[in-house]
Amino acid sequence: MGGIGKTALAVEAAHQACTQGWFPGGALFVDLRGYDDDPVTADQAVLALLDALGVRGPDLPPSAARQYDAYRQLLAERQHRMLLILDNASDPAQYLPLLPGTDRHRVLITSRDRPDTLTGVRLIDLETLPADDSAALVTRALHDADERDDRPAREPDALRELTTLCGHLPLALQIAAAMLRRRRNRGIASLVSEIEQAGDAMAALDHGTRGTDQYGRSLVLRPVLETSYRRLPPDQARLLRLLALAPGAETGTDAVAALADLGTEATVSLLEDLAATYLVTPVRADEGPGGGMRWRLHDLVRAFGVGVVAGDAGLVEEGEAARERVLDFYYGWAWAADGWLRWLPGMAVPGRFGGRAEALAWLDGERAGLVAVVGWGERERYADTARRLAACLAVYLEWRRYFDDWVGVGRAGLEAAGRSGDGQGEAVAWGNLGSALREAGRLAEAVVTLTRARDLFQGAGDPYREAVAWGNLGVALRVAGRLAEAVEAHTHARDLFQGAGDPYREAIAWDNLGVALRVAGRLAEAVEAHTHARDLHQAAGDRHREAIAWHNLGLALRETGRVAEAIEGYGKALEVYREFEDWYRTGQVLHNLALIHDSVGRPAEARACWLQAADAYTQAGDTAKADQARTQAEEQE
Repeated sequence: MGGIGKTALAVEAAHQACTQGWFPGGALFVDLRGYDDDPVTADQAVLALLDALGVRGPDLPPSAARQYDAYRQLLAERQHRMLLILDNASDPAQYLPLLPGTDRHRVLITSRDRPDTLTGVRLIDLETLPADDSAALVTRALHDADERDDRPAREPDALRELTTLCGHLPLALQIAAAMLRRRRNRGIASLVSEIEQAGDAMAALDHGTRGTDQYGRSLVLRPVLETSYRRLPPDQARLLRLLALAPGAETGTDAVAALADLGTEATVSLLEDLAATYLVTPVRADEGPGGGMRWRLHDLVRAFGVGVVAGDAGLVEEGEAARERVLDFYYGWAWAADGWLRWLPGMAVPGRFGGRAEALAWLDGERAGLVAVVGWGERERYADTARRLAACLAVYLEWRRYFDDWVGVGRAGLEAAGRSGDGQGEAVAWGNLGSALREAGRLAEAVVTLTRARDLFQGAGDPYREAVAWGNLGVALRVAGRLAEAVEAHTHARDLFQGAGDPYREAIAWDNLGVALRVAGRLAEAVEAHTHARDLHQAAGDRHREAIAWHNLGLALRETGRVAEAIEGYGKALEVYREFEDWYRTGQVLHNLALIHDSVGRPAEARACWLQAADAYTQAGDTAKADQARTQAEEQE
């Protein structure tokens, strides 16, 4: 893409190659200015090349055809290999007539457009710099101007933030370095703050310096991207603008198709064309509903596209409609995926996916976009769909233990529910947010929030959802150590579900009640409650919930001294957790098995369980618990 450093790399490579004797005949450089308003033609370039080869004035052939003949003959007669650099080409017509008629010499061409139709051309794609190289570029640029400039060493974190804001694009990094040289008495953090406050890195960088690079080109970003954008056909330009509005850094093909309101094949074709101009980067993910091809915009290209849309009322409405389409797309697919996560034998098959695993894979692949798009609910136009989408994500985010995302989605969903004017939806949103806060460990907030949900459902005369709210509140109260209130809350939930004739929810209430009773020291009642829960889940065919009940029953049995029965319960739970790839709970069961083995003097078995627990926690992404398990395993040696 523009600003990636193609010219600088080509020139540096040429200098090093010539220094090492690769090209004893020297190097020739022509800037074809392919993206300027008046690009250099091949006919103009050959005149410059002939001049560099010593052919000028009366020796210059009178016609273009004779000039090309003279140029090729001179190269053919040269015994020493030469390097020809044709920089900044936008069209093969600019450079094809300039290629030597002999394989003795070498040609290096730079371009923002990939010449896929040409044969015999080796293509080298340049990406943005790695984070360490970005920091090194800025550091070197400052040291070259003043070797005493120690700001990079004093402010390494600010330097990293700055390179991230620049998108690791060399041109942006050079502009930032020039701004830092100008403000030599201010820290790097001051520039980071200035860019963040501007809210538009491109505008902040473009207004911050009036310098040029070593090739005499202005250190500005927007004109570089504008020249690439203006060259696009209308359908490609439209797709680039809409893709800039997509949520998340990467977007799946189906979501892009929804944005553009096009079929998949037409969308892929346009995306491939944009990729050939290096304005879009294809990213291959795993195959399947959660994988396939994804498409990434550089942050500065995204900012440019958003700016183009914001500057035109017609494009603003086009963008609003596109966002509405992609929000509907995400909601439809998330609703189906959530259906699979909640599905039990006997229920209607949700559709869209081949099963629970495919639904989870899709949610994993689209998670960043799903979380971001819920935030669009701050606009009334999108509020109702955003509220419903937030509700669809609760089970998934809890399953994957993305608690920070869940809190963010919960808050956005609550705000969207308030804007949509849906009272029942607002009560549901209070409940989802409260559960997220509880899992995130923010217990005081969780109790207040879940109490609000319960009160709203009571006021609305909705005993079923009131029972759900009682259950969620009970869990928060138990974790907060308010055990008597927790037991009371779970008893309310159980009684309401019994009255509603819902054995599935009644089973969950029995299980939660058992946990509260066990923690309160009422072990016999806890065993009875977990046994009720296990039996009801068995009858409903909910194997995962049954496993949770077995696990909790094992905990209660162990505390009553019924060790053999506890081990049996853990074993039942472990089998199902592994089947469902519920690695966090797998780690918990193995942790509890290790404790039992250790308590009865079986250190080898305990150590094996700790090590297996560490592996399970690692797969669940909980490195702290994995490290603890490994430490405990080492203590068994």
